[in-house]
Parts: sequence; structure tokens; C-alpha cells
Amino acid sequence: MSLRKRLSVSSTRSDSPVVLTTVSNVDSGEWVSVWRQTLAQDLIDSPVVAIDAETSVEDACEVLLSQDLLCLAIRTPHDRSPQQTPFYGLFDFADVNAFLTLAATRHKISMDELREKPRVQEILNAAREGKVPAYLISNLSEKNPLEILPHDANIISLLAIFSRGAHRVVIQAPAPSSDYLGMVSDRGLLSWLTTYAQKTPSLLRYLSVPLSSVSLPSLYLYMSVVAAKASDSVLDAMTLMSDEGVSSIAVVDDETGGLLSAVSVTDIGKIVVPAQSNQILSTPLQQLVARIKEPDGSTDGVDKFPVYSVSPNNTLFYTMQKLLATNAHRLFVTEESPMSSSPSFSSMAPTNLCGIVSAVDVLSLFARIANVPDVDPKRMQRHRRASSTSSNESLRSSGSFVARSRSSSRTSLQRLGSVSSLESFQMRWADRVPVPEKT
Repeated sequence: MSLRKRLSVSSTRSDSPVVLTTVSNVDSGEWVSVWRQTLAQDLIDSPVVAIDAETSVEDACEVLLSQDLLCLAIRTPHDRSPQQTPFYGLFDFADVNAFLTLAATRHKISMDELREKPRVQEILNAAREGKVPAYLISNLSEKNPLEILPHDANIISLLAIFSRGAHRVVIQAPAPSSDYLGMVSDRGLLSWLTTYAQKTPSLLRYLSVPLSSVSLPSLYLYMSVVAAKASDSVLDAMTLMSDEGVSSIAVVDDETGGLLSAVSVTDIGKIVVPAQSNQILSTPLQQLVARIKEPDGSTDGVDKFPVYSVSPNNTLFYTMQKLLATNAHRLFVTEESPMSSSPSFSSMAPTNLCGIVSAVDVLSLFARIANVPDVDPKRMQRHRRASSTSSNESLRSSGSFVARSRSSSRTSLQRLGSVSSLESFQMRWADRVPVPEKT
């Protein structure tokens, strides 16, 4: 497997220039005052759609796809002790990617890894019985935690959660109701802050500086980034995103290292899952990207070829707008001009890819302005990578042998129940659910 876990990119400058952007106490005080007075519930951008804990993974995926949702809430299993909330956790496309990766690479799982990750053993046992319940897959990606805020929480509360790497928050209804008003996403908060900046000259001036002069918590313009080659397979990309704890990766030219496009866990969920054959897993990323960008309805005015890059000279405010316009969680920083919006699959200048900037990075900057304690946008990612590293070391030390259960030895991992070879898992609804286009 020609997997590139981290693509080291050479540059004429070895370090990102760091210039602390200052703001007056008067200006920041005015901004923070408004943020404290704005309720989180005013930013709700999606409903809370709940499914039973025993709902199969297949059915959960069908709900995501057929209802065009990004996340589901999983009710607490009946056999679990009563919880303060009725939800066990959340289920999204990152979890689907982690599950599909597990299914496709199950033959490489070692006994040591099964001992370290009992949930993986539970998933395999459930698969052998013919049904994997959705609650077992909830937050399998370790990037989709259940976060809940009361109805009177404000924007500062949202910043505290999103600056630690979470992507969405569930908002409770006022007492005595036990209902939930909806979900707020990190993109929803970013959109609100962008609109607020447009109406607030002092904040807009603060954001109108180039990325190269902004000290973002996790922006290193000239460090290595997570990327895969255009010739790498879809399964390579899925595994890379799972191992590195990211929701999207760059796709680069095999020869030049130039940025071609991006692939996300949402693309995997919307294209790989409905595929009629597991041959999609061996498809080169170049073909997958062409499918993502396939023009359909060029007269509807929608940009079918979003540009996923910015340059160090672009402003922070422009970057916020670009994150929203591309519906992406992260943008790739390039030393040259941004990618052409042409549908042709061609790279830019050699080794032009030099960094990333994410929605979490930007929200962390706002959190620091609001004096939110313990701002650490890389916390969850470090945890996921540490977990992945432990699993990989266990796999190497075991000689990559196939784990066997005491009762059924070799066949225990040769068949993953209802998702054997992924074919029945995918074909169950391939004819009923169209492949949505990336928005």
C-alpha cells in the first residue's frame, strides 16, 4: 500500500513567520460582550435526529444519506444504566469511515490490538452474529464526541467546546422539557462570526491581515501536511484519515507533489457507501476526485469545482469566507495562487503545498480573544494519533498475523457478518439512494 502518512514539503523558508496580532482591550471587550449576550440556540443549524441504539449500521447510514444529514444521535441502549441524557453518543461520516476501514482491514488485526480495544472485538462479534448496532460505531472515529449545552448557553460556551476540536453541540430545551432544540455546528458558529465581523468594522480590520502574519494555535505554514498521492487507492485515503485523526486529506500529484484536490470523510460516506461493489476501495484517488467533481447541472449557478486552497497572502477573513464557501473543515495553504476552478485534474507548481488552516484553528483564535481557558485545538487529534500509533505498533510486533477467536479460529475474521467484503453492506440500498454531490 503506497500510503503517505505525512507528506514532507520543501520550502525556501523552514518556519512559519509568527507575528502576534494584537487587539485593543476596548475593541475585544465590545466583541466579547456581544458574544456573551448571544444564545447558542440562535445558531442551531440542524435538528437532532435520533435513532435506537440497536439500529444497524446499514440503516443508520441510510438515514444519513436519504435525509441528507451529517450526524445522528444514538439513544442509550436499554440494557445500560440510566444516564443523565437519553443519548449514548453521536454517529457521523467520520464514524462510517472508521467502520469501513475496520471492515476492509480486519484481516490485519492482531490479538494484541483486540485486547487493547475491546470495542473492536465487540464489533467483530456483532458482525459474526449478522448485525452491527449503531451504538457500537458511535464515535469510533474518536472525533465525534457527544457535547451538550443548556438552552441558555452562549457563544462563549460554544467557543470553549469547539476550540478543543469537537464539531457539533446538542442544545437542550428549557426545563421541565426533556427535549432537545437542535444542534449547532462549528461551521454554524464560524458563519455567525463571519457575519458579525462584516457588521463590526473593528473586528473586520483585525481579521484583514494575511495568514502569514497571524499566530493561529495550529497554523504552521511550512510544516508537513497529511496527504496522499493521486495514484493511491480510496482505501489508502480512508486508512490515512483514520490513522491521522483528520476529516480530510490533500491529494497531490505523484511527480511534483502539487496540490490537486481534497478528499473528506463525507466524500467517503456519500460515494463509497452506496457503491455497488467493493472495487471502489481499490479505485485510484484521481478517479474518485473526478467523480466528486463531475459536473451535473452546470446551469444551476452552483460552483461544482470548489477551490480548497488559500495562500499565505490571503487574509484571515478571506479564509473564513473560503471555509464557508467550500463547505470544508480545512483548507490547504499553497505558496502559489489558489487552485483553478477548472474541472481538469491538473496540479499546480511543484511542492506548492505547505500547510493547512482549519475551522477549529480560526475558532480557537476567537476563543483566545474571549479568554477561554485551556484552548487546545489539537487535543483530540493527538489522542486519536496516539491511539492509532499504539495499534500500528501492536500490529508490527505481532507480525501482522490474523487474530483468531477460540471458538472459530480462521473463519472468525474472514467474514465480517453483514458487511462481508462490504458488498452486502453497500448493495442494500445502492438502488434506492442516489449518490449525493458534494456541496
